[in-house]
Amino acid sequence: MMYFDYAATCPMDEEALQAYNKAATSYFGNTQSLHDTGSQAETLLEECRNTFGDLLGVEAKGIYFTSGGTESNFLGIQALISSNKKRNHIITSDAEHASIEHCSLKLEEEGYRISRIPFTQEGIIDIEELENELTEDTACVAIQHVNPELGTIQPIQDIATLCNEWGVLLHVDGVQSFGKMDVTKAVPQVDSYAISSHKVYGPKGIGALYIRPSLTFQPFLPNGSHEKGVRAGTVNTPAVVGFTVASQKIVQHLSAHIHHYKELHDTFVDTMNTVDSYIDWVIPDQSERIHAIVGLCVTHIEGQWMMLEGNRRGFAFSTGSACQVGNQAPSPTLMAMNKSKEKAKTFIRISFGKDHTKEEVKQLANTLIQTIEERHQIVLQ
Repeated sequence: MMYFDYAATCPMDEEALQAYNKAATSYFGNTQSLHDTGSQAETLLEECRNTFGDLLGVEAKGIYFTSGGTESNFLGIQALISSNKKRNHIITSDAEHASIEHCSLKLEEEGYRISRIPFTQEGIIDIEELENELTEDTACVAIQHVNPELGTIQPIQDIATLCNEWGVLLHVDGVQSFGKMDVTKAVPQVDSYAISSHKVYGPKGIGALYIRPSLTFQPFLPNGSHEKGVRAGTVNTPAVVGFTVASQKIVQHLSAHIHHYKELHDTFVDTMNTVDSYIDWVIPDQSERIHAIVGLCVTHIEGQWMMLEGNRRGFAFSTGSACQVGNQAPSPTLMAMNKSKEKAKTFIRISFGKDHTKEEVKQLANTLIQTIEERHQIVLQ
């Protein structure tokens, strides 16, 4: 099976796995224990925290380790609304990851007013509509940095400027951006930022959340002893170590990876040119985006069918965010862009890994071409 679903999850990096195993056997102590075994684990944990502060361009004391991107998004939003607790309004987009959407639905049930902003045809949040929704009652804005279905980059710095004008706090879901682009200019301008290990070749079940250290807030679960009370439960130190090693490697080689993804993207698009009349690339080529993710619609063929047929032929890709696929719903991103439901159901997502070759990408493209031509030939008959 040739895997092209790296936006969903990545295989674990070998060096990260080795670091995980060493930490699990040699630094297994509870970081809150007062004996030497616990102190050694705590020292290692703090070294990892300092590393993430450097990788994100922020103070290490604002870094908290969590169980992954979903929990980081939830705890980040909870921290911001507790800091702005006199305000009752939250703004997000129509195309957020399920973790933010589900958090929004929960808060809506608790009495918060939620505004969901649509996307433009370029695949980014409509800034004018966002600005129109900001009021003195707005507690926070929660927005993704990179869209997980199209790879479009949201204008975080512009959004941060608007939020500052209204005294509104800003949470950013950086799960798809960290490790695929330089985030060090954006993160210092936001109030909280979520990242996840398994998106950068680290172990699953671990993530990190940055919360601006000067922010005063109430943790979601009170009286916790770990992670300064922000996240309850014994810290998974071995996973943090694996996450740290994987993140260091991915950021160290970031420029080379960005160049590599652009070459893979262009190879894929160029090869697919023979069936271009059946393809809608969804966003203009000049849109600001990362090239590790490619979203496209195939005329009159449902994305779910394309995915299953691709799987039968030995290629793994998806119909969008892994947390949305199971319900076979149309792509939320395309719906946010005001595409028809029928169009949104024809969406598929290809996402590249750092070790993919151009030849492998051509093999995928040629398989998709063959699948599309065969399917349309059947339809025409």
